[in-house]
Amino acid sequence: MKVEEFDYELPEELIAQKPAPVRDESRLMCLNKETGEIKEAIFKEIIEFLEPGDLLIRNNSRVIPARLYGEKVPAGTEIEFLLLHEREEDIWEVLVRPGKRVKKGNIVKFGAGKLTAEIIDYTDFGGRIVEFKYDGNFEEILQELGEMPLPPYINRKLEEPERYQTVYASKKGSAAAPTAGLHFTPELLNAIKEKGIKIASVTLHVGLGTFRPVHTEDIEEHEMHAEYYEIAPEVAEMIKDTKKAGKRVIAIGTTVTRTLESAATDRNKIEASRGWTDIFIYPDYEFKIIDALITNFHLPKSTLIMMISAFAGKEKIMKAYQVAVEKGYRFFSLGDAMYIY
Repeated sequence: MKVEEFDYELPEELIAQKPAPVRDESRLMCLNKETGEIKEAIFKEIIEFLEPGDLLIRNNSRVIPARLYGEKVPAGTEIEFLLLHEREEDIWEVLVRPGKRVKKGNIVKFGAGKLTAEIIDYTDFGGRIVEFKYDGNFEEILQELGEMPLPPYINRKLEEPERYQTVYASKKGSAAAPTAGLHFTPELLNAIKEKGIKIASVTLHVGLGTFRPVHTEDIEEHEMHAEYYEIAPEVAEMIKDTKKAGKRVIAIGTTVTRTLESAATDRNKIEASRGWTDIFIYPDYEFKIIDALITNFHLPKSTLIMMISAFAGKEKIMKAYQVAVEKGYRFFSLGDAMYIY
């Protein structure tokens, strides 16, 4: 299957540069994956599509201030780091720009030397392995020197950086937000619980695997970068109980989908686990756990649009995206939402 099959035309003005004024008042396109029928709603009306006994699963990962700006020592060349994940204490995998100027053995300093990094190795994906050195607490220094790593298609800083975090974000570790969850408010979550819908959390720290572009012509040749995930025993039991009761497991986002499908042992079966997943979901994949999916509108030719095409069918997804463009939906991380059921 060719990457070009997942391309579509998107006017630049439809790329959302800021979130909706109120989280749960973004637009919501509801797509029936069996019939292709499309309904339009406001996000807080998602509750009308959920049924008592359903299980809603969210990703509780929190975005860290993972973008650092420094200079190479002694040349003074400006260098940008994007922290992807901590391999062991003070040893991180990072993306570097400009990468050609940063080689093994180089030193980069940040904040006038408050934080330094030595390049100790290369990664298979063009990144670097670095060792940070500092005095004090790394998290506090990162909070002081780092910035929220907004995607490159967002050309302005957020007035409220917390709008790039979900209201339930708790476990620090992501380089980008699990954006489907940005639409939920505490009030909406409470209303969902009061209706008899269960809510559980898993963790997947968003890294390079989620947003790395597909550079191969054939999608089968693309390799995903591994990301760390956790599913607690009680969550695995909730999923099993939901399936036994004939109710639905609904994923809030593609990161939750990857997490659950990575831990699936068979159709409707899952075990508690933690580790690294490089699962790549594209058409003809047979889903084992999720029954419905809440997501945003994704970039052309991305692994994410391939995943939702696997879930709903490529033709239905591309048609829905055409409708979304025609009706002026807002796209990508800070844009509107889609519910596929």
